[in-house]
Amino acid sequence: MPDTKRIPIALCCSVCSARNYKTTKARKDGGSPLQLKKFCNTCNAHTLHIEGK
Repeated sequence: MPDTKRIPIALCCSVCSARNYKTTKARKDGGSPLQLKKFCNTCNAHTLHIEGK
C-alpha cells in the first residue's frame, strides 16, 4: 500500500471558478493555500488558480 504523505487537491480558476487542474500537496504544508498562474480553457487566458477541495 502506498504511503500517503501527499494529499490530492484541485486547482480552481479565480475568475470563473472552473476546476481545470488536479495535483498533490504535501501534508506538512498546512499553511496558506496553493496559488499558481495557469491557463484556463474557459476564460481562454492565464489566470490565478487557487487550491480547492
